[in-house]
Amino acid sequence: MTSDVKSLKELAAELEVLGISPPGRIHYNLPAPRLVEIALARQDGFLTESGALSVKTGKYTGRSPDDRFIVDSPEIHGEIDWGNINVPIKPETFKKLHEKQLNYLRNKELFIFDGFVGADPDYRMPIRVINEFAWQNLFVHQLFIRPTVQELAKHEPEFTVVATPGLQADPKEDGTKSECAIMVNLQKKVISIIASAYAGEIKKSIFSVMNYLMPKKGVFPMHCSANVGKDGETALFFGLSGTGKTTLSADPARKIIGDDEHGWSENGIFNFEGGCYAKCIKLKRENESQIWDAIKFGAIIENAVVDRATGKIDFDDASITENTRCGYPVGFLPGAVIPGVGKHPKTAIFLTADAFGVLPPIARLTRDGAMYHFLSGFTSKLAGTERGIIEPKATFSTCFGAPFMPLPPFTYAKMLDDNIQKHKAMVYLVNTGWFGGPYGVGYRIPIKYTRAIISSALDGSLNNAIYRQDAVLNLLVPEKCGDLPRELLDPRRSWKAGEEFDKAQKLLATMFVDNFKKFKGVPDKVIAAGPKAS
Repeated sequence: MTSDVKSLKELAAELEVLGISPPGRIHYNLPAPRLVEIALARQDGFLTESGALSVKTGKYTGRSPDDRFIVDSPEIHGEIDWGNINVPIKPETFKKLHEKQLNYLRNKELFIFDGFVGADPDYRMPIRVINEFAWQNLFVHQLFIRPTVQELAKHEPEFTVVATPGLQADPKEDGTKSECAIMVNLQKKVISIIASAYAGEIKKSIFSVMNYLMPKKGVFPMHCSANVGKDGETALFFGLSGTGKTTLSADPARKIIGDDEHGWSENGIFNFEGGCYAKCIKLKRENESQIWDAIKFGAIIENAVVDRATGKIDFDDASITENTRCGYPVGFLPGAVIPGVGKHPKTAIFLTADAFGVLPPIARLTRDGAMYHFLSGFTSKLAGTERGIIEPKATFSTCFGAPFMPLPPFTYAKMLDDNIQKHKAMVYLVNTGWFGGPYGVGYRIPIKYTRAIISSALDGSLNNAIYRQDAVLNLLVPEKCGDLPRELLDPRRSWKAGEEFDKAQKLLATMFVDNFKKFKGVPDKVIAAGPKAS
């Protein structure tokens, strides 16, 4: 063990209290180069030509939402929004399977990371992650916030993550749906991840915990990226994976705060993490130079096709998965804001990838409209983000992050409304999806257009623009947005057959209305701000 902060005896004692008794060799908060060295020695990965560590995650190349559970207990039962997303599992089922996991780790070589979630010291949470693979420990070392030597000396984890990709559950014996299980125990403050080597499960499980804890502290937890301009003004980008959160926040003209998870407190905003987890499929340097340059030594690239002889990555090859990912510290991006904190934002962007091809590329939202679209969370699930998704599929993900939101949706929506009202933030809906027709017929909106749209929203040029009201979608669409082609601002003009556009638009409006019926107790004015089905 290489640490002057805690002795091997002290760590072993802590692991024995957890249930790993006796532990094997322990590696504690190793630096990135050492973790890379061990991963290479164990042949768990190899270096690409840029120096990034290439690894494969096996069967699970994306999150497995059907295998995710929250442990149901009397203490938290009344707080959780139970359903198809937040699925309960009995405490005794968790206890039995978690003990099986801890027994599996006895006498094994272990990699332990102690660090933090939350860049604002007033709200950060100390965590511990226990891995059996060096490369997974490198991932958490780069994705979460690393402690100083002084902080490490006093570190006491509030939540512990135990990840064992090499262990499989037995559905008949263990009460799971498959060999995989991601179990969040909010009462015991333990996260157990079994069978899946996909590192995103660790990241998103911690995010789910923060989404449970932060509202209790008056902090609005957000599935969004954030950056800051030369004027010091902060912008937020909400959206699901694949809609552009990471890409658009990594703007050469602005400084990134974080790419995925933030809190909005009375102090301003703060990044939950210390790293980024970018999708890499079809990555091109001319479009995303900052992400391209961040794929270097110390970064981890998952499930990419790499030529073993040359180390060259084929970013266009999706034969393993569409969900190729790269994890790296936010400090790999030039001008990154460290620590990741910012002022109260003046602009919030809701990103959506519309596979129907009918949403305008940008629309301004009223306060009520912002609540409506935040609760709706419309987008298209993109290939590879979850197992079984092979082409874009229209979906509604509440709060632009339903898989990670344990509390009732209106809890988060009310916090959004309170913050945009208090800080007078402008909110825009930006479509990064299709135009000229639906997926398979039309084309993806070029990123250069989206960047220009975002710039117009952030520089204030849209504040006094002339807007038209879309009668069906009930959106305020600018008549002009910089040099953007007119057919993009009016999607109907980009379709070959206007009547086909009208049908598709009416269908999408109906989907919005039908989806919103599930929300109870929402003010009438919020409902009235949504699309019109008739």
